[in-house]
Amino acid sequence: MVDFPPRRKPSRKGSMADVPKDLLDQIKELERLFSVDQAKLKEVTEHFVGELEKGLSVEGGSIPMNPTWVMGYPDGYETGTFLALDMGGTNLRVCEIILGEEKGEFEIIQSKYRMPDELKSGDSEELWEYIADCLQQFIEYHHEVEDLEQMDSKLPLGFTFSFPATQDFIDHGVLQRWTKGFDISGVEGKDVAPLFEAALEKRKLPVRLSALINDTTGTLIASHYTDDTMQIGCIFGTGCNAAYMENCGSVPKIAHYNLPPDMPIAINCEYGAFDNELVVLPRTPFDVIIDNDSPRPGQQAFEKMIAGLYLGELFRLVLVDLHDNKCGLFEGQDISKLRKAYSLDASFLSFIEEDPFENLSETAELFARELSLKGSKPELELCRRLAELIGTRAARLSACGVAAICKKKKIESCHVGADGSVFNKYPHFKVRGAQALREILDWPKGKRDPVDIRAAEDGSGVGAALIAALTIKRVKAGNLAGIRNTEGMT
Repeated sequence: MVDFPPRRKPSRKGSMADVPKDLLDQIKELERLFSVDQAKLKEVTEHFVGELEKGLSVEGGSIPMNPTWVMGYPDGYETGTFLALDMGGTNLRVCEIILGEEKGEFEIIQSKYRMPDELKSGDSEELWEYIADCLQQFIEYHHEVEDLEQMDSKLPLGFTFSFPATQDFIDHGVLQRWTKGFDISGVEGKDVAPLFEAALEKRKLPVRLSALINDTTGTLIASHYTDDTMQIGCIFGTGCNAAYMENCGSVPKIAHYNLPPDMPIAINCEYGAFDNELVVLPRTPFDVIIDNDSPRPGQQAFEKMIAGLYLGELFRLVLVDLHDNKCGLFEGQDISKLRKAYSLDASFLSFIEEDPFENLSETAELFARELSLKGSKPELELCRRLAELIGTRAARLSACGVAAICKKKKIESCHVGADGSVFNKYPHFKVRGAQALREILDWPKGKRDPVDIRAAEDGSGVGAALIAALTIKRVKAGNLAGIRNTEGMT
């Protein structure tokens, strides 16, 4: 998650009247590099549809299209107490969710724990030990020891593991690859469930892993819990992804399970990997640098162009290039702070876009405070325009994934539940994405958008709890498709 500044009043419009010609020429070149027109959006979307289909096939493709073994939506009458654990890119969150007797009713208690940077590239055992420690702290803080000792069954837990994982069962997940800056050796290609369960057992915690889920799947389920017109769940934050319900008969790679063709199954697209082959994405030289310098070059091509983890780095790379090679931006000043990789995040661009003053005084203060740089008014105008271009490109490309799912499923009208720091906090992201959807799907002007992307319910908390509840309900009903361990669920 990216820490964005508080939202403020709408920003001022940029003025290029006092920008000298050399800087104007650079701005025009940046506009050429980062603008994505309607024709390109449609081209990207059409290729996207084919890649979604390919991912569901036996052969597969860059987009994994992982079956999650979440076999339908909640009906709103699920009850019980559940734990939810969310392992994201920045924070670890532990929740206790109580699903009430009234339809759609729930209570939530939660705590956040920082995910230390050293764990992201450290030892596998240290990672699971830390997660189990946080879970233990949460349980001991919110429950009396006597109450725990008297429990006749373990608390069911939904574990939101927001990384690409192949699932043969809902309580199992083989990590395909690390994303979001993680690079821990010895985990890729392994089932993470027993690694996590071993750390729980070591502490004798009264917890049972009922479901391993992705945050996007959780977003889909939680959003549909409160709005049954929600058909797609999306994440636009540190990474990007989407999930939706597919019919089992439309997923050739699970045909050997002989499931009813019309039975629903949630698909975790993991479409941050869209177009790793670089067929249609309009990459710039700066996107190439980000990919080459990343822990996994050649992977997550789409994500590296639109996700919050990379927006600030794109901005930084362009500024360094303009200083060194082009127009002498910040000429004669020490840009050593600006040369530090990933020293800027998406909130830096957000702050610039929200500067309400004509003289860009807040942007000037930001550069002075964070980078020890003094920018002239024309230089700050260029920086502002660059932030707009990068933020707009991210929003417009993000719409291609949503549009592709709608075209693939022939969805003409629905709500889309979206979560993530970029969607919720980056200025104008929603409006820019909605405009791109209109251009891709050729909606008539002046009418309400038939596909409406709106803020989602808490997928990694409430969604994880609901999926754990749905799994237990399925076991009791005798529907065991994709469920490995039924002990304690009946």
